[in-house]
Amino acid sequence: MRTTALTLALMLSAPALAQSQQAAQALYDQGKWQEAASAAAALNTSAGLALAAEATTGGASLVPDSQKKALFTKAQDYAKAAISRDPNNADAYFELARAQGRLAQFSGILQSLGLATDMKGNLDKALALNPKMAGGYVALGLWNANLVAKGFIAVRASGADRNQIVPNFEKAIALEPNVAIHKIEYANALILQGKKAEAAAQLDRAVALPADTFWEKRDLEAAKATLAKLR
Repeated sequence: MRTTALTLALMLSAPALAQSQQAAQALYDQGKWQEAASAAAALNTSAGLALAAEATTGGASLVPDSQKKALFTKAQDYAKAAISRDPNNADAYFELARAQGRLAQFSGILQSLGLATDMKGNLDKALALNPKMAGGYVALGLWNANLVAKGFIAVRASGADRNQIVPNFEKAIALEPNVAIHKIEYANALILQGKKAEAAAQLDRAVALPADTFWEKRDLEAAKATLAKLR
């Protein structure tokens, strides 16, 4: 008889679920995003589905543009399923917001603004549940920076605020000073504002930090490439 994902999850004890979650995370850290997403989703837990969403969104950065929208949609579905299993899972709301932000890049103006509004609501929810989620503040900083860069109409429709860019990044970096991606994304936001010297300073700090996972190493190489262009 074929064992379904739900049956498998019910059969696993709490320690086994934790180990399986760790195994899926290890796969993702190695860059094996498809295997990680499948293993995490098969747990049928809120944490597992949130990780499946994260892995799917991450994996979308490695595929051709023609395949990205489908993966972001799948990540969004995983995140919504994670929320349905645990409405208090801050990571699930964060992953939903992240998937929506990526989807907005492949949508029309009206739909993208709608997604931006939903994204902000989900980030606010994630941070209300976990005020120490540094990634949430990074995402808010980027949310404001991207919409401000789009101009008056986007700002008025979304409520984005130029004055909320720097404080959110500073809060994230204060919470996790040794996480390179926070500084890299801060640099990206500064570039959008035309602040190249300040962006270069953030990238200098980022490339000095260690990179262990596949994704950290990839971010580091991208940061070095951007830094070279700014010099």
